[in-house]
Amino acid sequence: MNITVFCSAYSLDERYTAPAAEFARLLGEHGHTLVWGGSHAGLMGLLADGVKEAGGRLVGISVQLLAHKTYEGADELVMTRDLAERKARLLERADAVVVLVGGLGTLDEVTEVLELKKHALHDKPVVVLDTEGFYQGLRTQLERMDSEGFLPRPLAELIHFAADPAEALAHLEA
Repeated sequence: MNITVFCSAYSLDERYTAPAAEFARLLGEHGHTLVWGGSHAGLMGLLADGVKEAGGRLVGISVQLLAHKTYEGADELVMTRDLAERKARLLERADAVVVLVGGLGTLDEVTEVLELKKHALHDKPVVVLDTEGFYQGLRTQLERMDSEGFLPRPLAELIHFAADPAEALAHLEA
């Protein structure tokens, strides 16, 4: 399975890196391909290292402005003109999407993927690994949108929130 992962390119505290490393190990051990932003920096680099060490395949999709941060050990590296094209390619190559902790870029990516899914432009599973309750605010907001009728599909059809790496992968493989 090609699993696109959106996450931070920053180095983070171990409470975030340990679950990401565990998820990377599981991806590689289960023979999945990581499709990610193609960076060696921060959580992205840790994720790629973990998948590669566990025997998984790496497909990086980067953007010209970040060419200096690309991961040299990728099995395949695709360069895009801009961030919009990068997001489109990341989703295009995915059989499923997983969201780890991240900043504004990660939030932009997950909301776009959900918007496209809402309109039935894809039906790929979307899983948020809610490490340390990082995405509790997003979950609360999405639940409110759902309960107040702002979503044309039930929230459970759009996204799954997982408490740990094993649950995230189990949901995708089910």
